[in-house]
Amino acid sequence: MFQKNKISTCIGMLFGSMLIVGGTQAQIAPPPDYDQKLRDVVVDATRSGTPLDEIPLNTTILTKEAIEISPDQTIDQILKNVPGVILNDQPYYQKDPTSQSINTRGLGNARTLVLIDGAPANDAFYGTVQWNLVPLSAIDSVEYIRGGVSSLWGNYGMGGVINIKTKNPKNSQQDVSASYGSFGTGNIAASKDVIASDKMQLRFSADYFKTDGYQNVATISPGAPSNIYNGQGPSSSSNSNLRLQSYFKPTSSTTGFFRLGYHTMADLSSGYSFATNLKQDTEMAAGTNTQIDSSSNVQTNFFYQNTIFNKQNGSTAAPTATGKPYISAVYQNPYSTIGGGAQYIKNLNSVIDQVVVGLDARNISGSNSANNFSSTGSNIMTNYAKGQQNFYGLLGQIKSKSNSIPLEATLSARWDYWNSETSSYYNQTASGIANQAVPNQSKAMLNPTLGLLYQASKNWDLRSAAYRAFHAPGMNNTLRTYGSDRGWTFANPNLTPETMTGYEFGTDYRWKTGFSQLTFFNNYIQNAVARYQLNPNSSNDQALAQSLCNSNATWTGTSDSYGVCNGAKSLNYYTNKQNLLSQGIETQYHHDINPDWALDLNYAYTQTKLTMSATSDPANKQVGGVPRNIAGAGLTYYPIPKASITTTLRYVGSSWMNTRNTLYVPSYTIVSLRANYEISSNVVMFASIVNLFNRQFITFGTGSTSVDYTQGTPQSINLGAKITF
Repeated sequence: MFQKNKISTCIGMLFGSMLIVGGTQAQIAPPPDYDQKLRDVVVDATRSGTPLDEIPLNTTILTKEAIEISPDQTIDQILKNVPGVILNDQPYYQKDPTSQSINTRGLGNARTLVLIDGAPANDAFYGTVQWNLVPLSAIDSVEYIRGGVSSLWGNYGMGGVINIKTKNPKNSQQDVSASYGSFGTGNIAASKDVIASDKMQLRFSADYFKTDGYQNVATISPGAPSNIYNGQGPSSSSNSNLRLQSYFKPTSSTTGFFRLGYHTMADLSSGYSFATNLKQDTEMAAGTNTQIDSSSNVQTNFFYQNTIFNKQNGSTAAPTATGKPYISAVYQNPYSTIGGGAQYIKNLNSVIDQVVVGLDARNISGSNSANNFSSTGSNIMTNYAKGQQNFYGLLGQIKSKSNSIPLEATLSARWDYWNSETSSYYNQTASGIANQAVPNQSKAMLNPTLGLLYQASKNWDLRSAAYRAFHAPGMNNTLRTYGSDRGWTFANPNLTPETMTGYEFGTDYRWKTGFSQLTFFNNYIQNAVARYQLNPNSSNDQALAQSLCNSNATWTGTSDSYGVCNGAKSLNYYTNKQNLLSQGIETQYHHDINPDWALDLNYAYTQTKLTMSATSDPANKQVGGVPRNIAGAGLTYYPIPKASITTTLRYVGSSWMNTRNTLYVPSYTIVSLRANYEISSNVVMFASIVNLFNRQFITFGTGSTSVDYTQGTPQSINLGAKITF
């Protein structure tokens, strides 16, 4: 009953649902056998290319077909329909680059690792995700492994790992794709594959995206038209990418890859046409896989990214529709990251099935320089900070499979060492310079994981896992102070890493034409990094405000206190003084009803609250930005062999913008539509409508005032085509 081949390349994957989300092609009849389809899929997010049906881990694969039939036109908006991912209905290009986050299982921003072909896509400074680095035209599939995988990936592995796999060179072909739609949104992409020899394959690709954008600021209840300040308008943006990918085979036992890329993203800050942001990224990644003998191999990897980020913040004096618009801050954010690692895998024919050992290291260095201005143009505060963080990890794993009962057990542990050095940190106001001498921070942790997978029958398995994970504070939290004369958020260079303990259990059932999956999870984060608002009536917060602003004046939280932080009405600070508990249920269902129809259903219930808080945020209330209920449905129809029509429905339950639960976000339901038609083997056309009925709604997020309410995507129509030759 438990007859499977030995796992040759599994590493760190401890519990699983082994699911595939994807539409069938109508010309394939009967629908695909999911048992066979599982055996054909290899998951690279395991760091070692493991067949999907051999991973005892809660895993979802978005196939190329699933991506191609989705009405959404960016990978973040496609991922938001996967249970466990909490992303709102506002594409990444409508958000500030510092706000392009991802939240899984209600754990919050920057606690989930996102990879592009195995290299980090999380911004080294902000921890956000650089979704602009990979357009849909370049994506082959996406792997999503839920749960605390710090025993495999270390930092950022607290909420899971998402690996975006791009297309490989194929038959020396080339393709061009283009689309255009609402709000002046257009995209063009081109690639050229070169098969130089059996030992060298190349892929050159380029793409450009531009949109005029729409007005993000909410103009409907509970927001109001008055929330749009004078000078604000649609949030336009543009992206460009150039890439070179090389796959080579220097010897009969070694394969490798090399990738070089240059990326830009330009957008408006808060929709102010005079306040622009520009990010420029240069990246490099490489790796090898050497087969030592029939039962062992060694893998190595290396990556580097350098970022230049110049940012301007716009604001409006006396926030009304007639106030004077002005640039409130100018930032310069240069930073870089470099890292690499190696791992050894040995497969055994004994009680222990497999042994894995590995090590890796990463350095992140950067600085933040900000000049802040009043509405009259005077410099009211200067902030500067510079530092670096280092990560070192050593991992080991053993995997065992019982011969008497259908049970797999995996025990892995990773020792992580983190240190942070802040060489310079000061805030300068009219009162003088508040210069801090920041001691170096460091922490060593052992993060173990134990997972069990029991195969009750050929189609049905039961799984459970317990794990410990960690996540270090980002430089956005330790170095970047920002704001205006209306309010400030101060960095805290003394933050330390968060720790998480968690467990989950679930079951999966697969049959020839589909699957169903159910998972329960419980995750508890201690010393959670969070931003909180200082209370002017608290003596401790009063002293902190005076220290941060280098002033003896009393801060009252009103605009008449000009002596402290230049009259700021609100002051915010980052702290470790919170504990967070996230619990929930995730379920997913897919069924190829017949060769003409396919059905998808998904639902996630997430309850996230603070169990302890020494800040102004209360305990035992649903955390802001986390809807308890998110559900979705999709129905795909194949009327003729070369055409498909997909309708999707997305329901997001009511939520809160803030943890104090005073800013309410109503529930909403969005219907979208997409049609594909293959004119010939070389030409495919599509049309999509997001928000088919043009529902006007406020999408969920986080904030502290009604001004922070943002509108979800209005009706958006796109037409496109792809030509391969």
